[in-house]
Amino acid sequence: MKQLGFLGLGEWLLYCKALESFLQQIAAHSILSRNKAVEIFLTSSDPPGRQRVRKNIFNRLSQAVEERRKEGHKDVDEFFQTERHQNLALTGCTRTAAEKFLDVVQSEQKIAVAYGHFSASLHLCVEPGEDPDKQAFSNACMKLSKVFDSMKKNMTSVADNNMNTLGLGLDLESRGQEAEKEMLFRRTCKLVELETARRNAEKAKPLKKAAMEEAKKAVETEFDHICGVAKQEVARFQAARVEMLQQALVQWCEKQLLTAKESADQFNQHLQAFRGMA
Repeated sequence: MKQLGFLGLGEWLLYCKALESFLQQIAAHSILSRNKAVEIFLTSSDPPGRQRVRKNIFNRLSQAVEERRKEGHKDVDEFFQTERHQNLALTGCTRTAAEKFLDVVQSEQKIAVAYGHFSASLHLCVEPGEDPDKQAFSNACMKLSKVFDSMKKNMTSVADNNMNTLGLGLDLESRGQEAEKEMLFRRTCKLVELETARRNAEKAKPLKKAAMEEAKKAVETEFDHICGVAKQEVARFQAARVEMLQQALVQWCEKQLLTAKESADQFNQHLQAFRGMA
């Protein structure tokens, strides 16, 4: 954010904060921070190469069915089986929470726009002339317009605070759960591959027995390595998500308290102005 300066403000603020959080997590990661491919991806100005995507609907349908079957595959490790169940529930809940919170922010933005329109429309009620009644009415309309303009600014600040603090935290939480789901799914795919390799080794004929056993050992080594890394990643993610959500909630409360105090001062000034008209 410091490097971007004013380029990271306005409508780009939320995206810049999300990108900043992503880069911080990459830099702090024990594996990704040393990965050469990630470094090239982040630093190279050249776009990544395009991959050919098969457009055959039957291949895509077959792949979707296969992935669905593997997602429900029973795990051999109780730790990962429990984590998969929890992740499945949390993925849906966090996505719904982020979407509902975004609906709240959008409603607040619409209310702010309505306040602005009403504030502007009150200017149409102002009438020129020396008539004391008209002057008093016009003065009241102008003061009321300022009140609604303050309400507009207050609601805009509330919406921005919501989006840039808790909204961002919920969005990152949702993306984190999706990433964990993908990691656990890849491990499950390797588990299915391992079970297939074991069955092939058991059923292999004498001429192919040695090759099948070698293939089975290679898959077992890969699977053990994946399980070890996955357990570390789950522990790291659980700690990081708690800290991230806690920070988002604290920032949300602090921002809203500050906005509420500023709005209270403004409304008090408007109240005193109306009392002065009596």
